[in-house]
Amino acid sequence: MTTTATKPTAPAPERRSGELTLRELLRWTWRQLTSMRIALILLLLLALAAVPGSLVPQERVDSLKAGDWKKAHETLTPIYEKLGIFNVYGSAWFAAIYILLVISLLGCIIPRTFVYARGLRAQPPAAPRNLTRLPSHASYATAEPAEVVLERARAVLRKKRYRLRRDPDGSAGLTVSAERGYLRELGNLIFHLAVLVVLVGFATGTLFGFKGGVILVQGQPFANNLTQYDDFVPGSLFDPDGMDPFSFTVNHFDVDWLTSGPRAGMARGFDADLTYTDKPGAPEKQYDLRVNHPLTIGGTELFLIGHGYAPVVTVRDGQGNIAASGPVVFLPMGPDLFSFGVIKAPDAEPGQIGLEGYFYPTFANVDGTPVNLGGNDVNPLLSLNVYTGDLNLDSGAAQSVYTLDKSKATAVRGDDGKPLRLSLAPGDTVQLPNGLGTVTFDKVVSWQRIQISQTPGKDVALLGVVLALLGLMGSLFIRSRRVWLRVTENDDGTLVEIAALDRSGGADTDAVLSSLVAALQAAPPSHEEKP
Repeated sequence: MTTTATKPTAPAPERRSGELTLRELLRWTWRQLTSMRIALILLLLLALAAVPGSLVPQERVDSLKAGDWKKAHETLTPIYEKLGIFNVYGSAWFAAIYILLVISLLGCIIPRTFVYARGLRAQPPAAPRNLTRLPSHASYATAEPAEVVLERARAVLRKKRYRLRRDPDGSAGLTVSAERGYLRELGNLIFHLAVLVVLVGFATGTLFGFKGGVILVQGQPFANNLTQYDDFVPGSLFDPDGMDPFSFTVNHFDVDWLTSGPRAGMARGFDADLTYTDKPGAPEKQYDLRVNHPLTIGGTELFLIGHGYAPVVTVRDGQGNIAASGPVVFLPMGPDLFSFGVIKAPDAEPGQIGLEGYFYPTFANVDGTPVNLGGNDVNPLLSLNVYTGDLNLDSGAAQSVYTLDKSKATAVRGDDGKPLRLSLAPGDTVQLPNGLGTVTFDKVVSWQRIQISQTPGKDVALLGVVLALLGLMGSLFIRSRRVWLRVTENDDGTLVEIAALDRSGGADTDAVLSSLVAALQAAPPSHEEKP
């Protein structure tokens, strides 16, 4: 007989204190992520992450302001671009906080919903053995039988919308257990669900919607297609085929100017009178587009967000031909609409002509210094420098209509040898030296900046806000209370003990007890026997 030696098994490695397996680590991480504390921290982080989007101009909202900010802060711009500060709501770090908050809220809401459902079906707890040990309690003696007191207590508590403990087997004895305020926890659940609904609504608008802008000179028509926009930022899942086929034209633009006080010369009200059609061939409609009064066409909204001036300038070259003509948008540099702009005449002969300078809506000469006194075009003036040569328009590189490339051009000089500066009032024509041609300032028209956006999830977000208010009101004003009553019969009558417990904290349970005792001690109505 042979025996086989068994190989001794190696002892399991000892686990160090605090060491977790991968499964335990994942479980711990999930519990932390779905805790209410982490949800509140993520909500705070989301609010803090949105602060740069309010302080720094966003490219998705207003690319012109974002471009001006970049020019004014050349040192910070590269850092902000790497951090995604100019597109906060589309950055990876903002999306990460957003997604973690959604997961955390789901992890909080779903388990609590099951707990609430079980609690909703559960009966009020049985009366404690010693009611006098509870913080709020009262007692009184009565000559009425115990059954009469118990029946009256049940009737009073039902009238006050308490839910009573069922006692089919009579185990409760001479006690009554009641509870109310079950909807308080429902209010908490609705509030957290509402936050989730708001997040889903905003995410839907960001993914499936778009936001664009266009600057329109008064009287210039606009049709809603991608080629008409000055800037257009679509969502990640945006479908261009879903754009509403409307068109509109700003016919007239009125500005209400302040004429007195420290803000004299500033605007306080704007009104753009426009005509629009919902689709090609549809009848025209009128609308007064104002700030905070957008026009809704289908699922698209139009907002009036800015205005300025567009001087109408005609440039003739040395051969008398019109090299450039029409309104040119000048961009405001402040609330007084003192503006900067560029005029380009690439077809001029014998050399291209570029004009760069400022527009004064209300020009004044104060001790030899040109100043602008307000935004109303009371005394408009164009002050322009002149350049000629190659404006680098044929290089193939993208060039903004608001900048003039002077790297290959030369400044035109006047008779005094200094750079020539033109000062033109409406109707003025100036002859350029060296046979370059003429510049005429014909008139001034206004332009309006219209923001056009489609946000499909805005109704969902609004529903979430309404639900949040309802849930918050329920959690604040609904009190969760428990009431117990016990009767004890003795030789002297019946002893009634009552205790109340507020599960919400901070409520005046003594007032609840006083009202219950007063209702129970009220003498029942007497009924005289008829003869």
